[in-house]
Amino acid sequence: TVKFVLMPSGQVVTLACSLGQSLSQLKDHFSQELKMPAASILLMFDGKTLPDETILADLGVGPNGTVQLEMQSADPLSTPIKPYKPRQEYHMPDIITVKIEAGSGSRDVIVEIERSMNKKPFLGGYRHKVSGVEFLNASAQTRPKVRPPNNIERFCRDTQTVHQKNRPQQTTNDMSTQMTGIGVYVANLEDKMIIPGKYVTADEFHARRWKMVVIIQKYYRRWLAKRYVNTLKAEKARRLEWERAEELRKKKEKEDRIKREFERRMNPNSKEDFDLLFHALEKWRKEEIERIELSLTGAEKKAALCMLLDQETQLLAAIDRHKLEADKSNKTKRIQDFLAKAAAPKKWKARDGKYVEMDTPYTIRAKELQDIYNSINMKYLTQDERLDVLLTLKHTVKEHDCKLTQEIIELIDREADLLMRGVKEDNLDGLRKRISTLVLQYIKTPTFNPESAKLLKIPQDPSVLRKNIYFCPSCNSYLPSTEFPLSSNSTNVGKCRRCAKIDNDARIRQDFSHYRYMLKSLRRSEEGYNDGSEIAFLLQEADLRYLVENIWNGQSVLSAWEDLYDLVMVRWNKHEEWSPWNCIFLTKDEASAHDKLSALEEGYGQVFIHKIKQKHTLARNYFSRLPGMAEII
Repeated sequence: TVKFVLMPSGQVVTLACSLGQSLSQLKDHFSQELKMPAASILLMFDGKTLPDETILADLGVGPNGTVQLEMQSADPLSTPIKPYKPRQEYHMPDIITVKIEAGSGSRDVIVEIERSMNKKPFLGGYRHKVSGVEFLNASAQTRPKVRPPNNIERFCRDTQTVHQKNRPQQTTNDMSTQMTGIGVYVANLEDKMIIPGKYVTADEFHARRWKMVVIIQKYYRRWLAKRYVNTLKAEKARRLEWERAEELRKKKEKEDRIKREFERRMNPNSKEDFDLLFHALEKWRKEEIERIELSLTGAEKKAALCMLLDQETQLLAAIDRHKLEADKSNKTKRIQDFLAKAAAPKKWKARDGKYVEMDTPYTIRAKELQDIYNSINMKYLTQDERLDVLLTLKHTVKEHDCKLTQEIIELIDREADLLMRGVKEDNLDGLRKRISTLVLQYIKTPTFNPESAKLLKIPQDPSVLRKNIYFCPSCNSYLPSTEFPLSSNSTNVGKCRRCAKIDNDARIRQDFSHYRYMLKSLRRSEEGYNDGSEIAFLLQEADLRYLVENIWNGQSVLSAWEDLYDLVMVRWNKHEEWSPWNCIFLTKDEASAHDKLSALEEGYGQVFIHKIKQKHTLARNYFSRLPGMAEII
């Protein structure tokens, strides 16, 4: 018997335990009863904290003995020991105290109750006819002793039983017919006159039956044939309808894609949109140069080339104007995304599958600063509303005294003074932009907004900057490793992403949007296999471009289809992970049919398989230079 004294309340809880029970098991028991983690429970004996692996026998207590332990919380402030509330429903106690008579008096004996876990058998009973109460016969038999195992082999034999068989027997039965006689009259009102028909021989009977059977079979086969033909017609109609729907779907997808590309060219916003513009410009320039080279000579050729250069310059200037507008809108979007991420509540998934959100003091602070920034940049406010926003901002930045906050307060006072003097809002645009810029700088400072520290690209700890930093020889800048694109055949770091982008826009003007879309589709399909595939996630757009153009010649290996939007890269052997030496370049429909093959020899001939293996050998020789792939090979 173990007595637990809950500190600091002093409540005593008694529990029957075995000598081999460890303190960690007792902690788990009280963790469920007190609704608190087991790590926060401390058990003490004689003022000393006991380790979890200690058992009750180590404390010097014997069978039917009693020991007292103290229970405390490891963190009394956050997780104190709660009062122990016994269960309301009745439970048979683990121990009982029995008073027995001894020679001259009586004494108390502690009896420990052992609960039997075996299920009692059903012995029947009876039901009261009036009240309907059921009374069951109780089994009071104790659990039989477990026979100790031994190595003696025993055999059992089924009980021999007699198998009975019932066979019917037809006995004789006397029959009689009553006829009219002396003293007996039998009425003939219901009698029928029966005329014997033509005698039918057995051969005639069987021939007629055979003829009827043939007729039934013919009609049944006719019905089966009609049903089969109707099924084929329905399947053909469904197939034709599906083909028409697929044609319409593909046509609509192509129209939507062309429409999206046209929209991207007319209103470019992202880097991919401008890559598409520069690629289209380069394609147009090469076509014009080829046309001029073939059709003109001499002075006319030089004049046409000069005119082409002027047109290219005008188009580049127009693209730059679009880029400035896109940068302005993207900058506003980036700022709003930054503020939204900083003000977002903490979110995690609970045990029941639902998501739990919690606002911390830091996120609440970020939310307040987000509202202030949006109010500062809000247009068409009245004078009183603008002054109210400026006053709120002033009280917020007054909490910290530094050069930045002093400058913000000075600009706020200047705008408030100009508003009171009646200055037009058009003349205050520059001042308001300065205030907005300084407020954004204030929000991005981790001292004033701690949540912004997690979202800044430049870490606040200077020691972190010394790791994974490389030098870009083009812009003479030291940048983190994430700013340098690496391909499979790279031997050094090279240019950063920004310099490579500028060089591509100026000279090469390549568009990797097709390969970027193809690479995303490949990675999604590899994630669906869920077999630990990793090579597809090592490749970059340039690597996939080399694989498509140089290994697979930019077309489907089956149908020679060249539209990259309709082509996908899938596994050659679907039971192995995707790699440049285990892939095939097909259209989407061909890839779907290829994935249904259980064995490659069923759908392809030996010549085609040999051709695919040759391409795999070329890809293996090229991509083996990538260190990550060299380890896999």
